[in-house]
Amino acid sequence: MHPTAVDLYWIPLGAGGHSVRLNGRVYEAIAAARMHRRPLDLYHSALMLEVDADRYTIELAPSPDADQAGRGVVATGAVGSRYVGRWRLFRYEVRCWRDGSIPDLGEAVGGPRRVSTDPRVARRLLGLLENVPTPVWGRDELNAGEGWNSNSVIAWLLAAGGVPTDALHPPSHGRAPGWRAGLEVARRTSAHPRTRPSSHPAAPAVAAPA
Repeated sequence: MHPTAVDLYWIPLGAGGHSVRLNGRVYEAIAAARMHRRPLDLYHSALMLEVDADRYTIELAPSPDADQAGRGVVATGAVGSRYVGRWRLFRYEVRCWRDGSIPDLGEAVGGPRRVSTDPRVARRLLGLLENVPTPVWGRDELNAGEGWNSNSVIAWLLAAGGVPTDALHPPSHGRAPGWRAGLEVARRTSAHPRTRPSSHPAAPAVAAPA
């Protein structure tokens, strides 16, 4: 029997990329000042999954070119605004990449965090990816309390797949923006299993004519 593993990785935001790291620090400095706390290290989460002798990498990343099939892209969304999301520069993609790679995986703090060895759980996670919500990156279109991002996707997938998440936290002195949003949307999905989370914000109610 082939071994099964679902591993969570916490990768420092901007590892290997100076501009992303700098922008992250500026963002966190502003957020910390607003909340009257000290700045924390920011992390991007990703999954590595092995089941039935196959290995998959699962993450949200920018869309570099049109070869989506080559990267195992299962969903795409806009960055910042749906209007500009028509251009690839302003699109993200959710990947479930068979035998794929995750940039800067070697920079992950603490190495892999094994969250399951159950093949049923691993297969469930793979199946759920076709229903992953794809709201605009960085915006709270789903009213989950914070903007949607890569951490939201991973948190949603684990929680919706039945993986306990209470003990899953970024490394000490760090935080993962968007993580709580994914958990919140998964909670709603669990409460209403027949309803797929919408990728679009709900239309405002319109009063009937008097």
